[in-house]
Amino acid sequence: MGSSCGVRNFFCAAVFLLSSFSGFGVNGPTVALTVDASEAPRKTFHAQLRIPAKPGTLTLYYPKWIPGEHGPTGPVTDLVGLKFTASGKSLKWRRDLLDGFTFHVEVPAGENEVTASFDYASPSSYEAGYTSGLSATEKLYIVNWNTLLLYPAGYGSDQLTYSASLRLPAGWKFGTSLHVSNQVGSDIHFAPVSLTILVDGPVIAGEYLKVVPLTPASENPPAEIDVAADSAAALDAPEEVWEHFRNLVKQAGILFGARHYTDYHFLLTLSDHVAHFGLEHHESNDSRIEERSLIEEDGRKLTAGLLPHEYVHSWNGKYRRPADLATPDYEQPMQTDLLWVYEGLTSYLGDLLAARSGERTSALARDELAQIAADLDHRSGRVWRNLQDTADGVPTMQNAPRSWNDYRRGLDYYDEDVLTWLWADVIIRQQSKGAKSLDDFCKLFHGGPSGPPMVKTYTFDDVVSALNQVAPYDWRGFWAERLSNHGPRAPLGGVEGSGWTLVYDENLSELDRAHDHDGKSLNAHYSVGLLAGSDGAVRDTVEGMVAAKAGIGPGMKIVAVNGRKFTADTWHDAIRTAKTSPSPIELIVENTDYFRVVKLDYHDGEKYPHLVRDESKPDLLTEIYRAK
Repeated sequence: MGSSCGVRNFFCAAVFLLSSFSGFGVNGPTVALTVDASEAPRKTFHAQLRIPAKPGTLTLYYPKWIPGEHGPTGPVTDLVGLKFTASGKSLKWRRDLLDGFTFHVEVPAGENEVTASFDYASPSSYEAGYTSGLSATEKLYIVNWNTLLLYPAGYGSDQLTYSASLRLPAGWKFGTSLHVSNQVGSDIHFAPVSLTILVDGPVIAGEYLKVVPLTPASENPPAEIDVAADSAAALDAPEEVWEHFRNLVKQAGILFGARHYTDYHFLLTLSDHVAHFGLEHHESNDSRIEERSLIEEDGRKLTAGLLPHEYVHSWNGKYRRPADLATPDYEQPMQTDLLWVYEGLTSYLGDLLAARSGERTSALARDELAQIAADLDHRSGRVWRNLQDTADGVPTMQNAPRSWNDYRRGLDYYDEDVLTWLWADVIIRQQSKGAKSLDDFCKLFHGGPSGPPMVKTYTFDDVVSALNQVAPYDWRGFWAERLSNHGPRAPLGGVEGSGWTLVYDENLSELDRAHDHDGKSLNAHYSVGLLAGSDGAVRDTVEGMVAAKAGIGPGMKIVAVNGRKFTADTWHDAIRTAKTSPSPIELIVENTDYFRVVKLDYHDGEKYPHLVRDESKPDLLTEIYRAK
């Protein structure tokens, strides 16, 4: 795996509660934080902090490295109206010249408290993702505390206590894993917690909010889903949706054998006007999807893996965490070299639990796996960038543009590691003659005693050791090869070893039909290596395939196919005709106000991926997806 393995070996795994970082010495002060979100529809939020201080220079940080985002993504550019006072008098302050997230405040003699006030100007357009992205609409708001606070230097986030309160628009309801000490009307006061737990406890709020228990009243620890939407209708999902989430909680408990939370909240936002993503927290997750995703069948199919993925993170990422990512505050840089475990294993287990909970049928789970395998099997970026580098480079790649994504090969530690961890699962089953599986690794590595949130760090060596305890094998060599491999093809050993084969034909899979439910976009990824929108705008091409070789690239626009105005139908007609014709497909392409003719010499028809059974091998995949 290269020299980075040697660096990891200097770390030792450690176990600690969320309130036990010891690198900064004594416990820190208690900070009072008041957030006024009553103007949430306007997308402006008012924060005030009362910070204990002493005369001299008070250094304050705005959270920079946000857990789960794996980069210096704190939205400091949206912090506006910043003022500092003491005893009602304005204080001088200056931003650090080397780090724009750091502020130095001059505290006069005789003062023991500084009041900091600022507004957070939440984005009003799709300019960024994660917690720095769109988070408020006319009817809802997702509170991520890291956007609304400062904290004093010299202390770890576990050593600082925050007493937070939140004012919401009148009549709005809310959900959170944080404990409420009291509520008066729209003013909510939360029990004091460490800064770590506060930042790890987002709040979902809105006019339309539904709470669905996911565990029996007598079961401990409890779990529920809190859903906020832009309309009441979006909350009216079929009962089977909630039953699948109940099964998810049950199946995860069986998989890991323990729960490392006191109360879990799935925080789900249904809106077309917020950034769409999932972000993990120890006792909750901040997940955001399109407004009608739960009430329309295609929407349920397309989002089926999101909540299982984020829920798995409670064990893999929050409880078990790479030592390089367990930083003491939000200013220290994170090292992301083990994201192939943190995110990659979570992606595999999330897909597994989506199938075991019934959120995905076995057929739909295979469609998802086939699509991942096919995408990676055509990933032109694999020729220059290995899997390890996709993890190493993520702090600078989080906000990479979508164009040239295939050749850039951005965040492949998610999808490619679905294939590699499936391969590991198959090897364990083969080596143990069916007696063991990756489920046993999960119980060993992520299990232990149930209880409140805690962190148990690990290194590469710890992962290898745990795998060897389950099934002796050259796991170090396996991962060294997988992380450094350049292809040219995807790592399909797990797919093939599980008794299935990746094939292509002209028929859309169930998942493909859901992705393109209106039939207007152009997915020729696996035929000519081209992705385009319904207007013909080219989103991406695959280097080395027909479209790229003919000179087509992202940012261009297909305006005509074989002499006729571009539509999805004219494209499909042309590619079908080319199967029995020696003539190339002729496109008129617009590029920066110029037009030219491009000819695609392609005659193999439409291609869509599927998995088909290889009857010469045992069907391990069906067993992997079977509910326990």
